[in-house]
Amino acid sequence: MPIRRGFAHLFWKLSKWTYVPESPRFSGSRVVIGAPHTSNWDFVFMLCIAWSEGLRPRWLGKKSLFSGWRRPIMRALGGIPVDRANPAGLVDTLVAEMRADPDLVIVVTPEGTRSAGTRWRSGFYRIAMAAGAPLTLGYIDRPSRTCGLGDTLRLTGDMSSDMDRIRAFYADKSGLRPQRRTEPRLRGEAGSTGADN
Repeated sequence: MPIRRGFAHLFWKLSKWTYVPESPRFSGSRVVIGAPHTSNWDFVFMLCIAWSEGLRPRWLGKKSLFSGWRRPIMRALGGIPVDRANPAGLVDTLVAEMRADPDLVIVVTPEGTRSAGTRWRSGFYRIAMAAGAPLTLGYIDRPSRTCGLGDTLRLTGDMSSDMDRIRAFYADKSGLRPQRRTEPRLRGEAGSTGADN
C-alpha cells in the first residue's frame, strides 16, 4: 500500500489538480460513484483518489478491458469484468461479496460510457440498496481542478428523492470533458419507464 500511496502522491504533485481528502473519513463497505465519467484519464484519477484514501477498490469495467495481456494487470488493480450484453447475476454476486467483506469498496461509473448519454445506468443504485450499503459520491471537476470523495449517503428506496440529492451534488461538477457529461438521471425514476442494467 505504501507504494500505491507514493504513486498517488507523485501524481498529485506533478499534475495541476488538487485532491480533496474525504471529510469526515468513512470506513467500512460501500459503493462509490465515479462521475462525471468523460475521459480515459478518469481511471487514473479513480485509482489515485482511492490510494490516497488508503482504499483497495474493486471496480467494474467492460469485459474488453480484460482481454489478453491486460487481464492480469486489470485484475491486480481491482477490476471486475462486466459483460454488458449478459449482466445477469452481477448484482447478486456483488451484494454477496459486500456482505461477506465488511471493508469492500466497489467503484461504479454509472454513465457507462465516456460519451454524453441520456441517463445513468442503475446498477450502482441496485447494488447499494440490495446490500444495505452507503453510497459515496466521487467526483472530478475541471473548472476548479479538484477531485475526491464527496458526500456519503444512505439511500432511502425513494429513487426520485435519492437521485435529487445526487443531482444536487453533481450539479456543479463537470468532469474532464464537460461536453460529454450526462445528467444524473435513472430510467426507473418517477415519470420514467423501464430499467437499466
